[in-house]
Amino acid sequence: MGYDALYGRQSIDKKDSISVESQLEYCRYETRGSDYREYVDRGFSGKNLKRPGFEQMMKDIVAGEIRRVIVYKLDRISRSILDFANMMEVFQKYQVEFISSTEKFDTSTPIGRAMLNICIVFAQLERETIQKRVADSYYARCKRGFYMGGRVPYGYRLTDTVIDHVATSMYEEVPEESQQLQMIYAMYADGANSLGDIVQYLRDQQIPHLRGSVWNTARLSEMLCNPIYVKADVDVYRFFVSQGTKICNPVSEFIGENGCYLYRGAGEKGQKQRELKDRELVLAPHSGLIPSDVWLSCRKRALGSRTSTRTCKSKNSWILGKLKCKHCGYTMILCRSKTKWGRYFVCSKMGAKGGCKGAGATIYADVLEDYLAESIKKRGRLTEEALVFPEEENSPRKMELKRRLTKVEEEIEDLLSKVIEANDTLMGYLNQRIEVLDQQKREIVREWKKEQRAGSHRCKKAPGEDLWDSCSFEQKQAVADLLISVIEIGEGVVEIVWNI
Repeated sequence: MGYDALYGRQSIDKKDSISVESQLEYCRYETRGSDYREYVDRGFSGKNLKRPGFEQMMKDIVAGEIRRVIVYKLDRISRSILDFANMMEVFQKYQVEFISSTEKFDTSTPIGRAMLNICIVFAQLERETIQKRVADSYYARCKRGFYMGGRVPYGYRLTDTVIDHVATSMYEEVPEESQQLQMIYAMYADGANSLGDIVQYLRDQQIPHLRGSVWNTARLSEMLCNPIYVKADVDVYRFFVSQGTKICNPVSEFIGENGCYLYRGAGEKGQKQRELKDRELVLAPHSGLIPSDVWLSCRKRALGSRTSTRTCKSKNSWILGKLKCKHCGYTMILCRSKTKWGRYFVCSKMGAKGGCKGAGATIYADVLEDYLAESIKKRGRLTEEALVFPEEENSPRKMELKRRLTKVEEEIEDLLSKVIEANDTLMGYLNQRIEVLDQQKREIVREWKKEQRAGSHRCKKAPGEDLWDSCSFEQKQAVADLLISVIEIGEGVVEIVWNI
């Protein structure tokens, strides 16, 4: 005859949920003194049938040991229409009766089976509703800057805080770890150091990972891409907007103090961490550790951005990006050797299958740089007044102007997006508002130029020193960008295409 199977399941232990023990107590009443065996699953959801207690019960049913399955309530055994239908098919095959102690279904009649199917539909609806409510709650907490769990980043520890009258946690600086982190960022912002160089330096200097791990390039790359560390200002705001990231905070809140959380956007499951499109950026309550210019430089290098070449120092060349192979049109790249010449240029297509044969003789970087420097001097007299460069550091006034400019530009774009659907009356209002915003933009740009002039500096030469030689690497780059469009090289011939 077999025995009765009493099944109980509880996903999480909450005050308003019935315990497994209480469920089994209801089920025992239905046995009326018959032999029974209990099957229990604690901490398992009803969304699928992958539960050890349930799987063992189904094995015993197939073995012919069970005559009835008794549960406290229908949704304790399944919340899926498909799973429930498959389960009932097995029950019917092995002539097992199903009983819900609180719902009193008779599975031997058509109306009883129909009522079971109706109830399981609502059980699945309840499960999906709960899932949606939990997801919405998580999303809302993310946008408010709440700590949402996960590994605490290197350089921080957790501390208790209150946000909008709700107790939560936030990051707090760990000085010993943050000093290492700042050194790593500074080294990588210098284009002369690769990730491998930094790892080797940390090992050579016996600088330990203070959490017991081992330094490697993957760990450093993850650190250098994480917006948790940045002192987020308007430049960081603009960078993420340019990458297609949704910004949850207005630009006026990006004042260069707080770090950021970067969350996955809707429908982004499985997307790579480094992809920024359709992700969401939220200002975090903790203070950032890394200045925005250093963080952006490292982020762009780590992502392989073409703009990162501007951070390269004397290891590279101030004419990189200008050189083209005259044979194939590909860019020429800088290589290094252990000879006395050190650096030389080759076509980036050289060595590839069916690639370019190169530009003829070896093009040594030092020789080419000297030749181009003399050509620039001959092109036009180089005066101190001509070499005026803006200050690299952003003053608070400049950052405020950037925030105002960004806010005005965003409002103009928003108004322009409404033009297509606007009628004549609305178009009048839109034109008036856009004219006001455009005037504000012009005023901000004028103020910006005024700040640039006030904060600029000239390249000064020492007595007896050539003015070009007194220029920094970045200043030589700026002059080359201003004067030269492209430098074509082929068969030992250098052809300069000037901008002016």
